[in-house]
Amino acid sequence: MIALGSDHAGFGLKEKIKQYLEKKGLEIKDYGCFSEESVDYPDYAEKVARAVSSNEAEKGILICGTGIGMSIAANKVSGIRAAVCWDEKSAEMSRRHNDANILCIGARLIDQELALKIVDIWLSTDFDGGRHVKRVKKINAITYE
Repeated sequence: MIALGSDHAGFGLKEKIKQYLEKKGLEIKDYGCFSEESVDYPDYAEKVARAVSSNEAEKGILICGTGIGMSIAANKVSGIRAAVCWDEKSAEMSRRHNDANILCIGARLIDQELALKIVDIWLSTDFDGGRHVKRVKKINAITYE
């Protein structure tokens, strides 16, 4: 299952991504928001990140104006590796080298066509493993107080 979330700036693109994934036959759960009314992006980042962290969802996709705020907020949840991706290569490498489990997209920075390409690449790219495993384990072990 793929967990989806957005703030008001990402709402329209989230809806397009949701329709696109449903047409592909993928199971999704929409954690909101559900309109273009102003909301606080950390609330939705946390919902999606907790779903992924608890294995309720295999992966997550978060959309806000730039993708940056969602990424920062989602990465506060233990076990989350949220990556902001802005092109096909960043989507591929976030999966191959970092085993990113949440994709963050900036709805105000990229168009719908590119966003859907990024989603496709991100969902279809596997983690390379190998030398990257120890690095991902180190990321997962980091806790700051």
